Amino acid sequence: MKGNPLRGANFLLRGLAMLPEKGIRHFVVVPLLINIFIFTGAIWLLFDQMGYWIDYLLSAILPDWDWLQFLRYLLWPMIAILVLIMVYYSFSVVANIIAAPFNGILSEKVEQRLRGVTVTDSGWKEIMALIPRTIARELSKLLYYLPRLLFLIILAFIPVVGMIAPILLFLFGCWMMAIQYCDYPMDNNKVSFRQMKDSLKQRRLTSLGFGGLISLGMMIPLLNLLLMPAAVVGATIFWVEEYTDGSEIDLSGLTRQQQLDDKRS
Repeated sequence: MKGNPLRGANFLLRGLAMLPEKGIRHFVVVPLLINIFIFTGAIWLLFDQMGYWIDYLLSAILPDWDWLQFLRYLLWPMIAILVLIMVYYSFSVVANIIAAPFNGILSEKVEQRLRGVTVTDSGWKEIMALIPRTIARELSKLLYYLPRLLFLIILAFIPVVGMIAPILLFLFGCWMMAIQYCDYPMDNNKVSFRQMKDSLKQRRLTSLGFGGLISLGMMIPLLNLLLMPAAVVGATIFWVEEYTDGSEIDLSGLTRQQQLDDKRS
């Protein structure tokens, strides 16, 4: 696999550091408020319902036989992790659908700034015009995401194999975080969903490093509230530095510069 996970993680750190910059910070406000509202709701729901959900799932898995009750203590941590991951990703999906047009605008303004273009305010007309396209793009991600998530959840209930399901879910979550946020700058530059996935696969380790730090950061209280706008900014830096350099993505998912390098080699 090509790429550098540390370089990918650094894109997120640079995105986080860029949030307070003049000309960018007021485009961060709406995604930040959406993130605060959604994840506050997720935390409340977990505290209120998590014990009930875990008991329900354990009851569904284990027969009500006394001699099997010791397995509840072995399965409890795995089920708890599964519940946390499922709630986290479910609320992330909702937050990203709601914030998609604003994240698209934020990515566009960051790219303008990185390229030395004057950053201008966006009116509501521009934001409203983005809604149909960004919602359609979010649905494309869901169609990609849900079947694979369902497969991993089913895998979790298979004896022995299910023990590695939390690890597979985390790695898949890292990959989806890279897809989720790198899609904003690529969509702004008319890169199709298929081309975007192919492009990230060319730098899979960099993508996993970027998505992995997002996934870990989302588990840290308070910091997780800043992660959505920071990830959008970091993904835009990723796009500009790794995929453009004055070139464009073509139908193969490679940049023109990469094609020239391939021909020379």
